[in-house]
Amino acid sequence: MSKILIMDHPLIQHKLSILRDVNTGSKEFRALISEIATLICYEATRDLPLEDVEVETPICVTKTKVLAGKKLAVVPILRAGLGMVDGMLALVPSARVGHIGLYRDPDTLMPVEYYCKLPADIEEREVFVVDPMLATGGSAIDAITQIKKRGPKHIKFLGIIAAPEGLEALKKAHPDVDIFVASLDEKLNDHGYIVPGLGDAGDRIFGTK
Repeated sequence: MSKILIMDHPLIQHKLSILRDVNTGSKEFRALISEIATLICYEATRDLPLEDVEVETPICVTKTKVLAGKKLAVVPILRAGLGMVDGMLALVPSARVGHIGLYRDPDTLMPVEYYCKLPADIEEREVFVVDPMLATGGSAIDAITQIKKRGPKHIKFLGIIAAPEGLEALKKAHPDVDIFVASLDEKLNDHGYIVPGLGDAGDRIFGTK
């Protein structure tokens, strides 16, 4: 059964308030997305397996622990997911990065895939799929479906803001995927945007309209 964690850390909630503000510009918005991603990543990596190694300190030789086996793969859903990658790599610089490109059909609101490039050894890695917004859940569901075809060890989804509809849809479609988000918002509006949300994350990250 998957784990769903809504982050309530004071630092995340503070940064999220600035992120939502319509007056926050792209430069600050990008920095905040990255910082929140780092904080979520910290929690999402809590259960990574460890192994013992010997290290010589300036005082003596001691046994300590390092991450076991292959490390992680971070797979942003293009394009807004790119905003979370640097924050993830700040904690796990050895992670490989894949990319999945999806856009939402404005009429059906369903995801359409246009690009997929994943690490060759993804089956040996734990995969973090990242996207700031979990709205209808369609993009996350489709991205995870594509990744599962490559047989990764385990998949986690990391987002910043989720709508109840998207969270429920993702949980139903992929009950084995752990979900980490900073906020569970009120609902989706008629245009498929999260309310209160923060608008279009991609547009705000990259300064486009």
